[in-house]
Amino acid sequence: MIFHEQRSTKEVESLPNIKSAKKRVEIGRVREMRNKARKSFLRTTLKRFDLAAKEGDKAQMDSAYQLAVKTIDKSASKGIIHKNNAARKKSSLARRMNQAG
Repeated sequence: MIFHEQRSTKEVESLPNIKSAKKRVEIGRVREMRNKARKSFLRTTLKRFDLAAKEGDKAQMDSAYQLAVKTIDKSASKGIIHKNNAARKKSSLARRMNQAG
């Protein structure tokens, strides 16, 4: 079975010849890194909420919930996640908050 090899960044840099195309490649790379960081922070906030829910600490759970909802909304507005995905995540968090409280 033949697998496609991933191109290194040097190969991608030498691919476009036109200045505007090179700029688009660089812009795409910057946006990719930014989106990865934002998505990683989103996952971290959700994990913090899960941890607080498992511990059963109501105050910590409440603050983690607020931060998680804020991060979910921001991610949806930036296009990191789809708005329906964000609504589903917030609904799930709210359900768990109500069950705990």
